[in-house]
Amino acid sequence: MFNGHHNMSEIRMQRDLSFAALVTSRWKMAFYMLSKLPLALIARLRVEHFDDERASVSVPFNYINKNPFGSVYFAPLSMAAELSSGLLALEAVKNAAKPVSMLVLEMQAEYLKKARSRIVFTCHDRSAISEVVQQAILTNEATTFLSRVEGRDRQGELVARFFINWTFKTKSVI
Repeated sequence: MFNGHHNMSEIRMQRDLSFAALVTSRWKMAFYMLSKLPLALIARLRVEHFDDERASVSVPFNYINKNPFGSVYFAPLSMAAELSSGLLALEAVKNAAKPVSMLVLEMQAEYLKKARSRIVFTCHDRSAISEVVQQAILTNEATTFLSRVEGRDRQGELVARFFINWTFKTKSVI
């Protein structure tokens, strides 16, 4: 016989695996981008990794994404950075006990090197984002979290660093 606590943890785990399965499936994620983030699809962003610790999203250096200076334009870099952090935030919101809204409040970027290959942006803030979402539910107040995302080239060199300030707030029920 299962106790109620055990069943709830199993259900939560299924939700986590379901979301991970969605974002790591190329076809499912492509359909999601087509319907919700068409510019990300056009820029050919790709979820490279998604697990209990981090999310990684890559952006290629190609004709669509290049700038006149022979590197990836800042906009596709920003999209990939935001998506790597945003997937972690979206998962936390989807798994929350109450409906929570999320929004980028502000973003800062440091461009350290020309992006001349596929750049992989990684965010390691999964547990911290989940805690902030839970805090928003418990306090019924808007909470913010400054997420750090780093983009590295094929050689592993740091190309860009982004700081994305998320705000989370429980949705009011009418």
